[in-house]
Amino acid sequence: MRPFTAEVIGTMLLVLLGDGAVAAVLLNKSKAQNSGWMVITTGWAMAVTIAVYAVGRISGGHLNPAVTLGLAIAGKFAWSAVPRYIAAQFLGAFLGALLVWLAYQAHWQATEDAVAKLSVFSTVPAIRSLPSNLVTEIIGTFVLVLGVLAITANSAPTQTGLIPLLIGFLVWGIGLSLGAPYRVCY
Repeated sequence: MRPFTAEVIGTMLLVLLGDGAVAAVLLNKSKAQNSGWMVITTGWAMAVTIAVYAVGRISGGHLNPAVTLGLAIAGKFAWSAVPRYIAAQFLGAFLGALLVWLAYQAHWQATEDAVAKLSVFSTVPAIRSLPSNLVTEIIGTFVLVLGVLAITANSAPTQTGLIPLLIGFLVWGIGLSLGAPYRVCY
């Protein structure tokens, strides 16, 4: 498998499992409906862990344009590969979202709340304030890239040992600590 394909598959898994957890919490008549933020953040942490284990040895398991750009800025990734990786991530995210939509087809129809449906694939600031929302995104992205760099600093590629699990815990921590300014309707 080539890095482009690995990033497509990894990002597809990430979005399928992460947004699948959100859909389970938000959409009507799901077994997990209204189970809350902990289920969502845990689902995303597990999604990152599984996706990085699946493709990390092939592509490095970036799975996110912010990680790809952050690694390139830090000099840990070739700028010439950035466009290919981001294209793969966009394609993988689209495919993952399509699979979530298909898996929850009956639940989309049973859910009338348009904001809840939108929230499966996006976040909405609880308080709309462009400066505050931008600062939150910058802090979260900084912590993500710094955490990935710190976790992988003294090790082999990201597929080895506990590295993917630690990156999943990093995402879990970011979601729990910095996700509160964003509203998910449930």
